[in-house]
Amino acid sequence: MIDFETRLQELKAAHEALVSRPNSQQELGNGIFVRYRYPVLTAAHAPLVWRFDLDQDTNPYLMERICINAAFNAGAIKWNGKYVLVARVEGADRKSFFAVAESPNGIDNFRFWEYPVNMPETANPDTNVYDIRLTAHEDGWIYGLFCTERRDPSAPEGDQSAALAQCGIARTKDLVKWERLADLKTSSPQQRNVVLHPEFVNGKYAFYTRPQDSFIEAGKGGGIGFGLSDSIENAEILEDQLLDKKQYHTVYESKNGQGPAPIKTEKGWLHLAHGVRNTAAGLRYVLYMFMTDLKDITKIIHKPAGYFIAPVGEERVGDVSNVVFSNGWIADDNGDVFIYYASSDTRMHVATTTVDQLIDYVVNTPQDGLRSAASVQQIYQLIDKNKTVKVNC
Repeated sequence: MIDFETRLQELKAAHEALVSRPNSQQELGNGIFVRYRYPVLTAAHAPLVWRFDLDQDTNPYLMERICINAAFNAGAIKWNGKYVLVARVEGADRKSFFAVAESPNGIDNFRFWEYPVNMPETANPDTNVYDIRLTAHEDGWIYGLFCTERRDPSAPEGDQSAALAQCGIARTKDLVKWERLADLKTSSPQQRNVVLHPEFVNGKYAFYTRPQDSFIEAGKGGGIGFGLSDSIENAEILEDQLLDKKQYHTVYESKNGQGPAPIKTEKGWLHLAHGVRNTAAGLRYVLYMFMTDLKDITKIIHKPAGYFIAPVGEERVGDVSNVVFSNGWIADDNGDVFIYYASSDTRMHVATTTVDQLIDYVVNTPQDGLRSAASVQQIYQLIDKNKTVKVNC
């Protein structure tokens, strides 16, 4: 028989050591952003009271009764002076739910709130919900747009993996009590990675969409779409346009989607997106950036070539390996930017930068020439330029 009290104290000490562990910057970096040594959220960050029955009479071996498998793909917002993540927490049963974690500095000491989010359902219950994007809209509400997944009713009985993905919409004033609205209606049979723009456009609610033909494959669709809706309570996009399409032999050749809501700057709207390509080892997810015009937010004015963040080291290992994904970032009033990204559908990380650095990166990094020869010419041009600069190399 175990010593119940000793095991309990050991569990508490280990959990506190994890959540209070200081984070530190990785050395040197690429000048665009700084990575950090430790993930900011993991499955082990989940409170003990979510996972263990702490009553010795009903759980004498102090077993984990509800297993948490992962904490990832978090929306982000600055709230009451704290850096807040609304994470996708996944149990061992594959069901995901949302939970709020906050930090005083944005890089460590993230602690989950006492209870997970009690997200209301529509008349058509969700089987699974995940990947929430948070938008503080100019109408005064905080909106959460997320994927609601249900089994495809047209699938044969023998196929228990066919799913329909749509965009669920909820709003809140305090991140505790949520009002569920009707799911977004579009012409696409599948909708994931939908994001609400923070401002009205022509007096309407503006959405970044990701139309797909099937649950996994983009098909003839694919790319980041854009559409307007008169209403948010019963949001419907009657017509959308493709803002950023998938492109052959790029990091977004299979599919791509908007990450978090864009950041407004004096030069344009900064966008963070994910791109997917297929490899011999399976799908590879990376993050890339672009900028749209302030007056016409459907017009891309700058788009650096290649990826912005790709998985490195232990980030490449997890439930779905070789993946980075972001649906949350925070821009502070002083220009600091905290980019929250998940690795391999398992854990959350942070990278820090500034608005000025991101603008410099997006505006001054060469765009994709879409041919090997064009890439070589860009290197030649940089070498020749550097010959005119007096540096010790």
